[in-house]
Amino acid sequence: MPTVMSTTHPQSISGVVPSFAQVADFGPPRSEIGVGCLMPWQGRLYVLNYCSHRRQSGTGVGLRVIDGDFQMTRHPAAVDGTYANRFVHTASSQLIIGPHVIDTQHRVRTVKELVDVRLCGTSEHLTDPENLVYMLGMEGELFELDVRTLKVRLLFDLTKELSTPGEGACHFKDCYTGCGRLVVVNNDYYEPDFLGLRSEGTLAEYDGSTWKVLDRRPFVAVNGLSSFANTIFTTGWDRASAILKVFTKADGEWRTYRLPKASHCWDHKWQTEWPRIRSIEHERLMMDCHGMWYEMSPWAYGNRIWGVRPISTHLWVHGDFCTWKGLMVIGSDNASHEMGANVQCAEPQSGIWMGRTDDLWKLGKPKGWGGPWWDTPVEAGEPSDPYLMTGFDQKCLHFSHQGSGNVECRIEVDFQGDGHFHPYTTLTAPSGGYAQHTFPSGFSAHWVRVVPSAACRATAQLHYT
Repeated sequence: MPTVMSTTHPQSISGVVPSFAQVADFGPPRSEIGVGCLMPWQGRLYVLNYCSHRRQSGTGVGLRVIDGDFQMTRHPAAVDGTYANRFVHTASSQLIIGPHVIDTQHRVRTVKELVDVRLCGTSEHLTDPENLVYMLGMEGELFELDVRTLKVRLLFDLTKELSTPGEGACHFKDCYTGCGRLVVVNNDYYEPDFLGLRSEGTLAEYDGSTWKVLDRRPFVAVNGLSSFANTIFTTGWDRASAILKVFTKADGEWRTYRLPKASHCWDHKWQTEWPRIRSIEHERLMMDCHGMWYEMSPWAYGNRIWGVRPISTHLWVHGDFCTWKGLMVIGSDNASHEMGANVQCAEPQSGIWMGRTDDLWKLGKPKGWGGPWWDTPVEAGEPSDPYLMTGFDQKCLHFSHQGSGNVECRIEVDFQGDGHFHPYTTLTAPSGGYAQHTFPSGFSAHWVRVVPSAACRATAQLHYT
């Protein structure tokens, strides 16, 4: 006789499943309960939460499991902490999520030495991937974990290795190994960074012997599909726009692209946890960046990417997302006590959304603002970074400068997406002046960039509505 499944699907409201709400203790201490990790594993969905800062800042979080019949329980091995790392170690067939190592029979082992570390990333080891993984902590601790014996070794204090600030300032968020390098990101950013008084975010890579700092702006997510496409993607921002940097193995180069900001609600290191880049459908990437969803190909032909397309805007803080049972699953960070700042918060709680990937197109229409320059020193004839132009409706460019005399701003477009730009039009702004251009309705290209005629401090911002 055929087996009859008796699964009862959970009730949802606009995709949100109330029975899967993640609720932390009222306290003390009372903090938040964000969904740091969502990971399908052997027929179950593992949900790992985080409080704001180690176990002392909140209780009632930890590991939960949703089984094949859509029943959720808190796992007996759950520990309070701040965790946002997930990784499948293929050689040993084990899931690593937070400080837990889980085999195919759902037996959970917990690495005691890592319980009090704010784990934000796990990635493949460069020299011994059969036995070891890298474990990154938010305070810059980089460990080596033997997934078989659970032996832990501290490799680096990245606050010293990369000259980033120490506890209370640096905010490492993710790591990824690919193309022969380990890449780490730190999204440290607040008002002094906006004002140009400092720049303490970090994008850095390690080749097994030497660390190299690639960028001193805040970066928050890094991922790729390893040797499948030989590319690495990482997202960040500065005051001018959101940023997408891409590494292509074919020429060993990092390239910078710029994207609109859908909201300024992500312009602080605490407010960006955790926008991800994930593979949730077959052989393609989904990217959550500064309040906007994108679809993206992992491939770079001719060392260029062009298939970055905006899907929708949102206000949810998406801690993680994945595919499970044919559904797209998104975990959030909703109501938080904010360490006492939010006196209207009765209890920390967060939701889980389930639906189809295509449902994302039903959210807010793609729109945003940003550009390559914001009071930026520029050189005559030096093109700006490419800025995304496709997928938006009405488009307007604002240009100003602080130079003496007229300054021309040449607008160039790449309508093929292959890195070849063509002149479109030129704006002229008088001494210390301003000029504006509204693109015709329906006009679009993959990328747009601007080229100044003279050295000056310039601003070029595009508004997409």
